[in-house]
Amino acid sequence: QVQLVESGGGLVQAGGSLRLSCAASRSIVSINAMGWYRQAPGKQRELVAAMTRGGTTNYADSVKGRFTISRDNTMNTAYLQMNSLKPEDTAVYYCNADLRQGSLPLGNYWGQGTQVTVSS
Repeated sequence: QVQLVESGGGLVQAGGSLRLSCAASRSIVSINAMGWYRQAPGKQRELVAAMTRGGTTNYADSVKGRFTISRDNTMNTAYLQMNSLKPEDTAVYYCNADLRQGSLPLGNYWGQGTQVTVSS
């Protein structure tokens, strides 16, 4: 059973940084197109950053210039570098990705979510 495993959330002061990781649970599995989403209490889940299979990135206006989405050379792990964090960035962050094993598509998967809390 393939999973996306997230890590890196936590509590940080405003202005600080965190890096979230999202790894496929088997090393032979690759991440294709993927996105990072967040959901704050009482709000809908929103897309904050996305990356195509070819590496093209896109960001929500609210995080542009502060967040960076990336993927390692093995394409097994993706990251969300979050700088200049604000209290309004507080949310549960989820990764979502299309996975493949070699040329075989495995489907779309969600990570378990990781809490990010930014104190003022």
